[in-house]
Amino acid sequence: LTMCCSTVISACEKGGAWEKALQLLNAIRQFEVEPNSVTYNAAISACEKGSEWKQALHVFGVMAQSKVESDAITFSAAINACEKCGRWEKVLELFSFMAKNIVESNAVTYNAAISAYEQG
Repeated sequence: LTMCCSTVISACEKGGAWEKALQLLNAIRQFEVEPNSVTYNAAISACEKGSEWKQALHVFGVMAQSKVESDAITFSAAINACEKCGRWEKVLELFSFMAKNIVESNAVTYNAAISAYEQG
């Protein structure tokens, strides 16, 4: 069931329907379906595509509270959401948090951090 929900949330992301993605994420949590990193990453990415950095960080926080392990994809989506909205200070906070949690950076996270630095 989690896989199906992740797929639908991912489709919402690709369709630019970040609000629907968050509604679905909330609904599956209410029905005690355990979202996994793929589910949360898709929801964060949906927020990124919708330029909703606050929502992306909210989902990021819920993911951490749920004890679901974040990865480079998680951080990249959250960092990109903040970078797109000119929130360079949040990008730097996330990048620092990523390093402290020993999550390996990738080209996407470095590019977003550089872009945010240029904006700031």
